[in-house]
Amino acid sequence: MTSVTRYRNREGKRPTDLRLLTALEQLLKSGENFTEISVQRIIEEAGVSRATFYFHFRDKSDLLTRLAGNLRNTLLGLAIKWDPADGEDGAARFADFFAEVISIHRENFPVLSAIRELAAYDPNVNDFYTADLEEFDNAVHKTLVDEQRSGSTSADLDAVAASRVIVWGGAQAIARHIAVDDGSGDAALAHELGKIWWYGAYRRPATDR
Repeated sequence: MTSVTRYRNREGKRPTDLRLLTALEQLLKSGENFTEISVQRIIEEAGVSRATFYFHFRDKSDLLTRLAGNLRNTLLGLAIKWDPADGEDGAARFADFFAEVISIHRENFPVLSAIRELAAYDPNVNDFYTADLEEFDNAVHKTLVDEQRSGSTSADLDAVAASRVIVWGGAQAIARHIAVDDGSGDAALAHELGKIWWYGAYRRPATDR
């Protein structure tokens, strides 16, 4: 399973903060519930002292958001690199993009689930979670506006509403899919998301309002 904390310095040793990040990641991926994981459990897994933990992190929620931040940067990087102007095979390219996104989400589902769970009652984590999607929303909105200016995307598309629907709705669809599907339906979901994004927004036929 891919780790979001893979790192080694020149001497082959990991900095203390990464030992703590890796410890939490391993505990979550072993099936432990985040709310039941104590700081004591984390420091035992990492092999560091409690004082060392609090030197690097405010609390375990801070540790979780730092861990998820590594994953967020990976996903946002994929989104920013995707260019709708690369060609008219956008649905297929979107399907490939979503196949990679779904794979990353599936491999790191315990971390993402913990973030979603904690966001429900921790304002700081909720701010992190919503900021993550807002950043993606902004990136998609920009590409839609750029495509409208070039004449490739219908002028009657409301770019604000469209980006909100496909980004926030897509995130919920992926989360639900991974929770109930064993992986056999990943390609189908990626295919449908690709079609919906491309033909539902980027290349939606113009209509009379």
